[in-house]
Amino acid sequence: MPQTSRADARKNRDLVLAAAREAVAKHGTDASLRDIARRAGVGIGTLYRHFPTREALLEALLNANFDGLRTRADSLLTSPVPGDALLTWLGELTAGAATYQGLPESIMNALANEESGLHASCAQMRSAAGRLLERAQQASSVRNNVPVSEVIALALGLAWAAERSVEPSDLAARLLSTAMYGLADRGQ
Repeated sequence: MPQTSRADARKNRDLVLAAAREAVAKHGTDASLRDIARRAGVGIGTLYRHFPTREALLEALLNANFDGLRTRADSLLTSPVPGDALLTWLGELTAGAATYQGLPESIMNALANEESGLHASCAQMRSAAGRLLERAQQASSVRNNVPVSEVIALALGLAWAAERSVEPSDLAARLLSTAMYGLADRGQ
């Protein structure tokens, strides 16, 4: 591929991502792909050459966020209070999932579907959460019978509820605090 073609392809990919970022911020994860291509000034075929599925486009948009969450989970593993570390990370996941309307549902769907373009990134994020949860369980901060899949579903469910609420913007954090109380190991 000639250098000009590669530069044009990179430029088109960047234009599509910029247009997607705007469209998804405004219309949620179900934003029209045709509209995204039009905003980018490219044809729909160009969009699909770079991103063969909606999930592949979302993954490209969210890759930095997912990488940041995985890195953050790793850094919180050294926290002296494992339960607080888990709460902090779940708060960040909840806030991040509320970035785009429909994102909590997209993440849950991706976790359930190994064929999804988002699955690998979401599964790595779930694995990072699993390490934090295991540490919190070993410290008796969280009940041992709570699997990571339920903790992730809880955080995403709270993000979903917060995105649809007319309540104050701290609703997700307040709900997460209440949920963590319910997850606490009280020696029962």
